[in-house]
Amino acid sequence: MAGPLEGIKVLDLSRVLAGPWAAQTLADLGADVVKVERPGAGDDTRQWGPPYFKDGNREISAYFMTANRGKRSVTADMRTPEGQEFIKKLAARADIVVENFKVGGLEKYGLDYTSLKAINPGLIYCSITGFGQTGPYAKRAGYDLIIQAMGGLMSITGEPDDVPGGGPQRAGVAVSDLFTGLYSTIGILGALHHRNVSGEGQHIDVALLDTQVAMLANQASSYLVSGTPPERQGNSHPSIVPYQSFATKDGHMILAAGNDSQFKHFCEAAGMPDLASDERYSTNPNRVAHRAELVPIVASIMKGKTTEEWITVLEGVGVPCGAINKLDAVFANEQVKARGVELLLEDKMPSVANPIKMSGTPLEFTKAPPHLGADTEDVMKELG
Repeated sequence: MAGPLEGIKVLDLSRVLAGPWAAQTLADLGADVVKVERPGAGDDTRQWGPPYFKDGNREISAYFMTANRGKRSVTADMRTPEGQEFIKKLAARADIVVENFKVGGLEKYGLDYTSLKAINPGLIYCSITGFGQTGPYAKRAGYDLIIQAMGGLMSITGEPDDVPGGGPQRAGVAVSDLFTGLYSTIGILGALHHRNVSGEGQHIDVALLDTQVAMLANQASSYLVSGTPPERQGNSHPSIVPYQSFATKDGHMILAAGNDSQFKHFCEAAGMPDLASDERYSTNPNRVAHRAELVPIVASIMKGKTTEEWITVLEGVGVPCGAINKLDAVFANEQVKARGVELLLEDKMPSVANPIKMSGTPLEFTKAPPHLGADTEDVMKELG
């Protein structure tokens, strides 16, 4: 069955993560994505390893595999007139272009939005940069780690300075890049609908820094309301108690009592029903106010059982909880398996499925990330 974007053509001029993630999402949705890469080198992430997956006599980096499923790869040197002409022909028939060059970086090649719009007025052209097309930082390069720092995420991630191991921490994956890729996809789909109604294409400007600040969500809103910058507080939640990690007899787990009823059920299951009726802890605002007294009590209780014992007990009474899994346990998890999260592309290459489940136009994952230039000849034939 065809995907929801069947018939849509995407020209992917991006590399590394944010742009390729957006283009891969479009490929997952059924679009025909042609990725243009540098001859002899390709996307930077082709060399970001180990580990590498062995595909016949060739290797492909696990990092490149992350964001390039479902695409076709062509090589073209955009510094040459021949390369520029080839890319312009691709753009002329494309619905969407995704690029993440520095601001103005494609203008000298005649591959910027204004130049390609003259060839294809209905083109949807998405530019992804560190800081956006405007503003005093527009010319700067932006990498995920820098954006996590500048955008405030690292100021609220990690343990407080006054505890062992305290200090700012980055998130374990490049969340600024990934969120930017997803926001870019959302913008592209909005522009695609607008074009279907009006016939007009447009330029989409998405910045990592803008995205990072936007995804601070409740933390940003709380600051704007209170005027007080939030502090790092490890795995605990600023507005819910108890909602954090706790040590158990054999490891660590998450306890997430999101309302008063769940906290009451936890206390009953833990054999301490009086704790829930204590005025200091009977409501969430009171539990937040008395966090310093309550958390050590809960911590001492949690050490009395193993993680699996707690999960069995708490799930039985409807209290949200979960183990802190390493990735071997994640992919062995029965729910993860039941949802088909792990894929084998072309029956051999491992991948992780797009999480979108659609009843009418289900997503299909058939094409593995391409080897460099594997589709150049076929695409050139299509262009005549």
